[in-house]
Amino acid sequence: MSATVLHQIQKSDLAVRSLVESDLPQVMELECLGYSHPWPESLFRDCFKPQYRLWALIRGDDMVGYAVVNYMVDEAHLLNVCVHPALRGQGAGRYLLRYAVAESIRDGMVQMILEVRESNEAAAALYASEGFEEIGRRPDYYPDAAGREDARVMVYRFT
Repeated sequence: MSATVLHQIQKSDLAVRSLVESDLPQVMELECLGYSHPWPESLFRDCFKPQYRLWALIRGDDMVGYAVVNYMVDEAHLLNVCVHPALRGQGAGRYLLRYAVAESIRDGMVQMILEVRESNEAAAALYASEGFEEIGRRPDYYPDAAGREDARVMVYRFT
């Protein structure tokens, strides 16, 4: 972890805890702030199953982000990660991503895979800086104001 990111993380007093269903109103608020096409609450509710890992990013008493990961055999699939727009670029997303990766490794996963919007260059750069490599594209994967947008498929192999 770079000294700059470590300083930002310590300064912002971030912590991670398990997400619980009573957090869903805050999750939905963040989801709507963070995405042009937010997940519906029903989709989040469907993730409270044993093969999912759901984490809340906390700053003080406030939830400022979350991550949803699905475990499939020995692969972690990062389905959704969101940080409050006011904290973007300050190390909060990196902190949450590193937590999700570390927990996945601890749980015996061998890699993490994700999709990211082709236009989301900041997120793709973050993932690449943390060891993710682009391995393909999913055409028309995401809804977009102009129709559909491709997704970059990225993987981080832990071994």
